[in-house]
Amino acid sequence: MIATAAICAAATAGVIVRPFRWPEAVWAVGGALLLLAFGLIAPANAWAAVLKGSDVYLFLIGMMLLSEAARTHGVFDWVAHRAAAGAKGSAVRLFTLVFLVGVAVTTFLSNDATAVVLTPAVYAVAQRAKVKPLPLLFACALVANAASFVLPISNPANLVLYASDLPRLGAWLAAFALPSLLAIGATYAGLRWLFRSDLSGSAEQGESVALEGNGRVALAGIGATAVLLTMASALGWDLGWPTFGAGVATALAVQLRARQSPLPLVKGVSWLVLLLVAGLFVMVEALAETGLIGWLAGQLSAAAAQDPRLAAAGAGGLLAVGANLVNNLPAGLIAAQTIAAAHPPALIVDALLIGVDLGPNLSITGSLATILWLIAIRREGEDVTFGQFLRVGVLTTVPALILAIGVRVLIG
Repeated sequence: MIATAAICAAATAGVIVRPFRWPEAVWAVGGALLLLAFGLIAPANAWAAVLKGSDVYLFLIGMMLLSEAARTHGVFDWVAHRAAAGAKGSAVRLFTLVFLVGVAVTTFLSNDATAVVLTPAVYAVAQRAKVKPLPLLFACALVANAASFVLPISNPANLVLYASDLPRLGAWLAAFALPSLLAIGATYAGLRWLFRSDLSGSAEQGESVALEGNGRVALAGIGATAVLLTMASALGWDLGWPTFGAGVATALAVQLRARQSPLPLVKGVSWLVLLLVAGLFVMVEALAETGLIGWLAGQLSAAAAQDPRLAAAGAGGLLAVGANLVNNLPAGLIAAQTIAAAHPPALIVDALLIGVDLGPNLSITGSLATILWLIAIRREGEDVTFGQFLRVGVLTTVPALILAIGVRVLIG
């Protein structure tokens, strides 16, 4: 058990810190290969663990193709510039519109699209509007997680945590509509207060940007995908194949209209993300074989038997903190395995989902999306230290977590 835990901890640290600037996938796959090399997991069990993520892989491929098509053909730039035009000279209004755009993109395209793809466009708008960029950039980072449980499709972690038991859309909205609203509202209010001095000035509107025909096709594909996945959620279907099909169809349609090969668009997708997720699945399976998952499941079952509401609040809060210690992807996978073993009440599962989705806003190491956001803003010449992000994260996320988990526990 000690050797398995040590390898998994080292690999997770590599994913978070990225020594030598090697891609995150290198560390996750390296950890999985070390577990195999030392005989800490059987090859058959490792392969079975990889296959468990098939729906997640399909979902990610579809979303990445949609996001890349939108980015390549100017959809995100157009949306961000429309927000700047709607600000009508007010920095506060610009911040609010960027935040709302982030909510919409997260809800229908997942949190990664907001944190990674929308961020450069928002930075460009801040430069043209001549406002301080950090408030707008923090809005991109935090809304990406705060709005990531509005719908099942808003965060790949949702598919991981619920596995084959993803609630239908009606049940999902009944459980998460109010917690999502409170989490988004608390995050917005916290950011507005923290950056009140930076947002007190005016914002220049800058030049308008038109959305060309190829961009309109990409935007239509995104809208059609949102409708398709909403229907799939309502019918209780797995979301992997519908997302994959919609992403491929949209990418092909856009590239055919542009009379361009799809290969450049395909090359722009971060395929290493799939290897990262596969490596994490293997590591979590190895941990499960040590008995750690069984112990966690026992603790969760005992707590649920005593007081389900208290257990839900405690488990959600602990997972929110844990996601910042080990990153939300491995934390979510461990939680999913624990849920499968413990079979806790739905209330506890829902609180765990809020913890793993919203909790990563506490620190810059909390989620892969936030780490990639940091890389994106560094390319633009901006930087945020761990301490800076922690201050903003604690002041905005702790109230959001208390409200979101608290109301979920209260409504039962």
